[in-house]
Amino acid sequence: MRDILYRQMAIDFCCSFEDVSDAGNHFTEFQYPEGRRRFREEPECFLKLAVINNKLLFTGKKDIVEWCRHEYSGTGSAWFLEAKNLRRLNDRLHEDGYQIELLHPFYIPGKHVEADPGRYEIRWFDNKEIEQFRGDSRFTEAYSFCGSAPDVIGVAAVQNDRILGMAGASADSPLMWQIGINVEEDARGAGIGKLLVVLLKNRIQEQGILPYYGTAFSHIASQKVALGSGFIPAWVELTTSKQAPERN
Repeated sequence: MRDILYRQMAIDFCCSFEDVSDAGNHFTEFQYPEGRRRFREEPECFLKLAVINNKLLFTGKKDIVEWCRHEYSGTGSAWFLEAKNLRRLNDRLHEDGYQIELLHPFYIPGKHVEADPGRYEIRWFDNKEIEQFRGDSRFTEAYSFCGSAPDVIGVAAVQNDRILGMAGASADSPLMWQIGINVEEDARGAGIGKLLVVLLKNRIQEQGILPYYGTAFSHIASQKVALGSGFIPAWVELTTSKQAPERN
């Protein structure tokens, strides 16, 4: 599974498999490669970076990447995302009208975990059946309805004909599908999130595809679901976006 991750990161960061697996930081100009992850992709990639395999990968526009090369060629990754470093990077981005947009940890499968549905009925949904949930505010994490990364599979825990939780996966690339999860507020704490994520993770792996799970550093409950479902931390990714114009 780690080989698949490194292949994907090489595509996403416009470098080689060896660049991802070696010990050095790497800096490349972004080229919109085929096979890249395209979940809610920004119109342009000014700069993005990944902390992976105890090193840093940067890709984006030439000028900002060259600045990063000058500043961070010999920088270690362990403490790179501390607030003081992020503030300095953000200040530099502001000079070109950009800003740090997202900073998320991502997980890939580690140990195999089985799931026992217990008292819940399990229902599976294919890509066509998922359409019935478009616009349903209960499942905005499970399904994104992103045109460039379509929702391909879903699974629900049902009790007394009521959906208590839903997990879904988007085909972000040919190699990797991303899992999202929603659990109804009054059903939380009963292990439904872990149950559904395990079922979906195992089903995706059976197809030879690498499932992955992203969340926020402040979303402790979501991180617990990932770890409890057999996922392990794999990388952290930072993306940027254009600043909104100031209002007079």
